[in-house]
Amino acid sequence: MAAVHIDAKELHYTPLNQQVRKAICDGVKEIVIDNVLGQRFIADGLRGDGVTITVNGVPGGDLAMFMSGPTVVVHGNADHAPGNTMNQGKVIIHGSAGDATAHSMRGGRVYVRDSIGYRGGIHMKQYMEKRPILVVGGSARAFLGEYMAGGLLIVLGLNGQAPVAERGVGSGIHGGEIFVRGTVEDKNLGVGARQLPATAEQVAMIRPIIEDFAKTFGIDAEPLVSASYSRIAASSARPFGNKYTPE
Repeated sequence: MAAVHIDAKELHYTPLNQQVRKAICDGVKEIVIDNVLGQRFIADGLRGDGVTITVNGVPGGDLAMFMSGPTVVVHGNADHAPGNTMNQGKVIIHGSAGDATAHSMRGGRVYVRDSIGYRGGIHMKQYMEKRPILVVGGSARAFLGEYMAGGLLIVLGLNGQAPVAERGVGSGIHGGEIFVRGTVEDKNLGVGARQLPATAEQVAMIRPIIEDFAKTFGIDAEPLVSASYSRIAASSARPFGNKYTPE
């Protein structure tokens, strides 16, 4: 079936998303949305393996929220919380993303070529084989990986800046892991977070993901996979245990 093209110019997000849903219900596997400018909730709750939605423009908040299966490719920046509570699928952003990227993500992958805002990966979680992955090519703002309960977060610092140069990294983390190319200053680590040099085994584990990210955006993977990484993870299963009254 031929691709469906939707012109989103001056189109409210409700009829836009209705058109996307109808196309998928009709069996369409490729949808191209042009002239997107702030429309929210694109691809939210959608199911369908093998479906690709190309977004040309700047989508609004909660892109691909609760999505299970499709691939969303954004040629532009994205607003807050792309991949919010996503279950499965892939979001590829050829630009930057706003705050709370991959908020509560439960599965699938989110690749951001450039940078993200505050609280990226907050509340990410995993269950058995479902392990969400967020890869950021540039840098991240404060409180990266806050309250992480699972999943994998990688920040590469390709914009010439430190991967994270602000406070609260991994604040309250009690599951999952954060890898950064290079290191994070100790003063920027959050409560309950511990940073150690990544082992050879750990770097080997993230290598295929970094290679896939690099291939997606046409980046040379070799300098990335041969670099040194730090791993930030929980120092305790109860990072705020001392805040509670003991029994």
